[in-house]
Parts: sequence; C-alpha cells; structure tokens
Amino acid sequence: MAVAVITQQIGSRGAEIAELAARELGYRLITGQELVAETSRRYHITPEQLLVVDERTPHFWERLRTDTNRFLAFLRAVLLRELANDRLIVVGRGSAHHLPRSGCGIRVHVIANLDERVARVAADEKLSRGAAEKRVRDYDQEIRSRVQTVCGLDIEDPDVYGMVLNSSGTSVEVAAAALVGAAREIDSRVTAADWQQLRDAAIGAQVRAALHAHPQLNSSQIEIECANGAVRINGPGLVPPWDVLTDQVARQVDGVASVEITADGAAMPILPE
Repeated sequence: MAVAVITQQIGSRGAEIAELAARELGYRLITGQELVAETSRRYHITPEQLLVVDERTPHFWERLRTDTNRFLAFLRAVLLRELANDRLIVVGRGSAHHLPRSGCGIRVHVIANLDERVARVAADEKLSRGAAEKRVRDYDQEIRSRVQTVCGLDIEDPDVYGMVLNSSGTSVEVAAAALVGAAREIDSRVTAADWQQLRDAAIGAQVRAALHAHPQLNSSQIEIECANGAVRINGPGLVPPWDVLTDQVARQVDGVASVEITADGAAMPILPE
C-alpha cells in the first residue's frame, strides 16, 4: 500500500483534501496535532515543549538548538513509525520532507492563492480582512523560516515534493481525486525493497530518538545507518563504556537485528543521570 505526507499552507484546505482522500482509499489519517500528542505521550515530554520544532519563533528555537535536535528526532521517529505501518495519510504544516524518497510514498504540498487563504482564515478565525492577511503572511514567513533553520530546506520549493496541489485552481474533490489516483498508482508499482527502505528509515529514526532520550547520551552527535534491520552507529567518543550503553539502548528498538558501533575521537564526557 502507499503512504502520503502533506504539508499545507494555512488556509489552503489541505486537511479537507487529506480527509476526502483517506476516506476514499480507506487509509488512516493523522493530523499534525495528533502527531504531536503521540510524540508527547511516547517520549514523556509536553506538547508545549514540542512547539520548539513546530511553531515558536526563530529567535527562540535558535537558542535551544540542542533541544530542537532532540525534539525533532522524537517527532520524526513517531512519524516514520506510523508511516511504516502503511495505508496512511499525514497532514501538517511542515512534515512532508521527513518522508524518505522511497517508492512507497509521496510528498504533497497543498497551496492556494493569498486572497482565498486570507478570506478563509478570516472566516474560520473570525478576523478582520486586515488582521487575517497579517496572520497569513506572518505565519507563512515563520513556518518557512523555522523549517529552513531546523531542517535546511525551503518548504515552498516544489522540488521537495512529488505532487503540488493548488486548491485555488480546482475543487477539493478534484484535488483529493488526484491524490487518490497517485496513491493507487504507487500501490501498483511498490516493491518489497521500497517498503524495506521505509522500515529501515523508521528503525534508524527510532534508534536516534532512543539515544537522544537517554539521559547520558542525549548530547552525543551520532550518525546512524540501517539496512535490513542492521544498524550502524558512528559518533564521537563511542568507546567503552559508551559503546556498550549505546548498543544496549539501540537493541531495545523493535526491528533492530544487529548493532555495529564505531567511534571517532576521545570518550564523551560523563553526563549526570
């Protein structure tokens, strides 16, 4: 089966398109808010803490880069874990780029022209036309800047996506039908190797999140590769006893078949438990 992750501009009706497509396909649907709630539950942090990678202004989260990396790892681990279970559409503000470019999924961007988005936000949030336009422009700039700083990409670049849907140029029903058609085409072409690539990405993301969550490993800079469940971890100072601890944490992740650890540099400093 296929998966799709949708990034939507505010006021573009991306959530409506996602809901219609999921209903037609019989897929699960997860919203950005639900993704945050599950991440909060799984990694024992508050939804407010996750705003550091979701909505806080750049000057704030730039000062908290360490926390940003940790929380982003948690959010991505939950997202990819859900996607690896297939038959899923996820819709949010800036999450489509987290889907690996495998043959089993599609990144989607839903846009609309400014006037229509302003009118929709004004109606939905009971704002004046001027206030709604300021909200849309400020929100566009903040989300674009946040993803650029945290992830190093421009969410308005069409090259990031496999499909861009303009809800100003068509109805939500037609846009949803286009997404349904793409998902069914993917279903007809996807291979076992494609799904293994997504599952490996999910395993690697969960290993990274588990290492970030550990109180004695959360500041380590690590590189993780996963192929057929075999995990390779490289990082500064992963020498005894840190290699043993890292191995133990990684092996607790579902789907990990083996762990290989290599080290660069001297041992990491001891962090308080």
